[in-house]
Amino acid sequence: MQRLHRRRNANVLTDAQVLVASGTFQVLSDPTRLRIIHELLSGPKSVGALAIACDVSASAVSHQLQRLRDLRLVSFTRKGNTLLYELTDDHVGSFCREALYHADHVVTGKGHR
Repeated sequence: MQRLHRRRNANVLTDAQVLVASGTFQVLSDPTRLRIIHELLSGPKSVGALAIACDVSASAVSHQLQRLRDLRLVSFTRKGNTLLYELTDDHVGSFCREALYHADHVVTGKGHR
């Protein structure tokens, strides 16, 4: 009986989980941040490389990366004087790939059956 009760509660979302998930959706609702995530799917990149790829200023990229770091969606490593940003783990990439896959289906009119 105790085991069943514990198992049922495993599916209950905590307030903290809901806040982090909704914050993640909110952060990813920005087109520039979503473009940055998309660029990072292929591997680590510098602020300058992200700025060129996303067609925005380096300062705009830095600002957006800070928002992504706040939610632990990206992290960085230092290589000399350059910071290389990357996705924190595979599930961040999977989450964004699925969102972009869904967007492609909506835009192209492909069905999800």
